[in-house]
Amino acid sequence: MNLLFAWRYFKSKKTTNAINIIARISVIAIAVGTAALIVVLSVFNGFEDLVKGLYADFYADIKVSPVKGKTIILTPEQINQLKNINGITQTSLVAEEKALLVNGDNQAIVYVKGVDDNYTNTSNMLAHIVRGKFILGNIENPKLVIGAGIENAAGIDVERSLTSVNIYLPDRKAKNLLSPESLTAYTLQPSGTFLVQQDFDNKYVFTNLDFAKFMLGLNANEYTSVDIKTNNNSNKVKTQIQKILGTNYLVQTRYEQNQSLYMVMNIEKWVIYAILSLILIVAAFNIIGALTMLVIEKEKDIAVLKAMGANNKKIQSIFLFEGILLASIGGISGILLASFICFLQMQFHLIKLSGGSFIIDYYPVQLNIFDFVLVAVTVLIIAILAAFIPAKKASMQEFSLKS
Repeated sequence: MNLLFAWRYFKSKKTTNAINIIARISVIAIAVGTAALIVVLSVFNGFEDLVKGLYADFYADIKVSPVKGKTIILTPEQINQLKNINGITQTSLVAEEKALLVNGDNQAIVYVKGVDDNYTNTSNMLAHIVRGKFILGNIENPKLVIGAGIENAAGIDVERSLTSVNIYLPDRKAKNLLSPESLTAYTLQPSGTFLVQQDFDNKYVFTNLDFAKFMLGLNANEYTSVDIKTNNNSNKVKTQIQKILGTNYLVQTRYEQNQSLYMVMNIEKWVIYAILSLILIVAAFNIIGALTMLVIEKEKDIAVLKAMGANNKKIQSIFLFEGILLASIGGISGILLASFICFLQMQFHLIKLSGGSFIIDYYPVQLNIFDFVLVAVTVLIIAILAAFIPAKKASMQEFSLKS
């Protein structure tokens, strides 16, 4: 019944045309605010999903590393125990260290990551090779796969250059690590270039595990980390790994390896939501104005309803529903508009990214049902709060049927 009264008041002619204009403006403002909020959140979801995908291609589902120091000891028996854990599909042994890469007069600080033949099964790096091939060679003939940023910084062309590059690493047996003699040079032939994300492209180079262990002087069962791929809940697998290896090993899921990144992205999304919600709050002032003028317009109707036995709560509910109705029409229109805009962007990539240096050239969009529910609830709450003041005023005032 309350909704019926609200609907009739919304449709009925008013003696003052300004009431209709303000009501329509409030509906349009709510629609625009709702659409803007959903579109921006969807674009943020698209970027978030893209970045997480890139990080997922580089980082393993689970990483085992030392709690203290730089290396861990893993015997063949321990490695077999890891492989037999339910949920683990692939494992890859890693030896990693910071080094200086020199190509003629050009040089760059890099992280040399030595990996075994199974590394491409624990990551999706093969999909990001843009020049050459992912060939790491062997201990006698080592190859180097480098990031695109390092290739540019060091002036390397993996497809044309026949010259090798030098890698300088600290000698673990050196007595004085600050002297030039403490650095040992190794020669490698570049074989490929990868392009994943700037954080990786400007930082990492890959070679084969045996040569990396030789460069670092590691023992047979000594590594810096183990990359693990899982096919189910990584947290459950992590618990089993920790039981087998003990507390001297740090076991991290992909989220824990990049906890600060995911936390910042989550905070950014809520900040964007809070800022754009201000548009809806501003739109709510139009609802307050429209309802206040409607209360003045319907003085005699309110008096008739009270004469027929309607109490203050009933009158308040009618105008609360009127505010909710205005917001609902605007909110539904905004949701439909946002869905249409997002659909066009997803299908035709109409809005392009400027600069051309990113991995894609358009704004990515990903619709999330949670965003729709969140925005709908936000619109409803703002509408109720906005309508409460004029609705309460209408219920408390005494009107006479006499003109």
